[in-house]
Order: sequence, then structure tokens, then C-alpha cells
Amino acid sequence: MIKFFTVIFLMSISLLARENPFFPLSGEESMPYTTNKTVVKVPLKRAAISLPSTARILESVTVKYKNLDGSIVDKTEELGNSVDWHLPIFISQNIDEGIPSTSKIIKKKKSNRKKYITILSMKFITIVTYKHQIKIKTKDRLLRNFLLTNPHRIVCDFKRNINIKSFEKKVKKSFYIKNIRIGNHNGYYRVVIELDGYYKYQLSHNKKSYDFLLL
Repeated sequence: MIKFFTVIFLMSISLLARENPFFPLSGEESMPYTTNKTVVKVPLKRAAISLPSTARILESVTVKYKNLDGSIVDKTEELGNSVDWHLPIFISQNIDEGIPSTSKIIKKKKSNRKKYITILSMKFITIVTYKHQIKIKTKDRLLRNFLLTNPHRIVCDFKRNINIKSFEKKVKKSFYIKNIRIGNHNGYYRVVIELDGYYKYQLSHNKKSYDFLLL
């Protein structure tokens, strides 16, 4: 008789037990759970994104990541900063070095002086560049300037009676300029500056030079 009641008691306990105690019951707060399967991913060091030559402003950056529970989430950071499309956009994490304390950071004085690179030098004209600025140093008067496409190039006509042989020079020291061509015409000479992408420009003038700002 005692054995009979013992069997009945054990059966009643089994009926009240949860089917799977590791998952929440209906009405309980849902919590993320993991499995015994371990997926090992290579740690992020650095990834690069290249922009087309038409890019000028980086409006936002969106990162898509996976949570512990396997859900996928997008996080967007609004920026609105100007960018140089020649340089890639990086996303990185420095896993080898810690963040230095402020006491260990040595601040170096930066010089505000622009280091122009000379890409053409002649007796009557010199062309130098600094990043997206092109400076044409000459005493000759600029008659006209305009922009042509395919390829993208700035055309400048300067007044001078001169007899020179047309020539072309490839530029390797500048991101923005691919080559320069100079040709002789009746009463003026033409300077053609071929660019490496799509640009607009602003022109300013002083006693020493004509300055082109690429946009």
C-alpha cells in the first residue's frame, strides 16, 4: 500500500514539472539566451571604404551589428562633415594597445605654413599646389578660364606674345592633378590642368598669383 502511494506521488510531481526549464514560461520576462555552440570571429582591426570622386560631404555613418541574442541592429551616427574622396574612410579598433592617459600625450606644435609643391616652373609661369589648392604664379593677365569635362580639366588663357613649343607634363606629386599641358596661340598661351576627378572651382586673384580652390 505504501509503495502504491509513493508511485502516485512521483507521477504527480512529474506532471507539474516544466517541459524545458531553460526557456521562459508564458507571461515571464523574455531574456536573451545562448546555445552551447561557440562561433569564433576574427577580431576587427581596420576596414576601409573608398568613396567616388563626386563625394564631398559625409552625412552619416551606419554600423550594422549582431547582439548576443542573434538580433541584427543598425546604429547611425549623423556627421555632416566635408571629406576628401582621395582618402578612404576607416573603421577600426586598436586591440593591441590601450588608450594612453592624458599625462602621456605629448602635444606637438603644428605649423600653419602651407607646404606648396611645385609642379611646373618656367620663366614666365610657375604652378604650385597644396592639397585642393592650385596656385598659378605669373605676371601675365588671365584672359579667360573655364571647365571642360571628359576628362575634367581647367583651361586658362594668359595674354603674352611668345613662341613656345607645346608640351605636356605628367604630375605624380599631387592627388588632384594628373597632367599639365601648355600650348602657344596667337597673342596668348593656353594652360590646361587635367584633374583626377569631378570638381568645381573658385578663382581668386592677387598681384602675385591666380588661386584655384577645388570644390
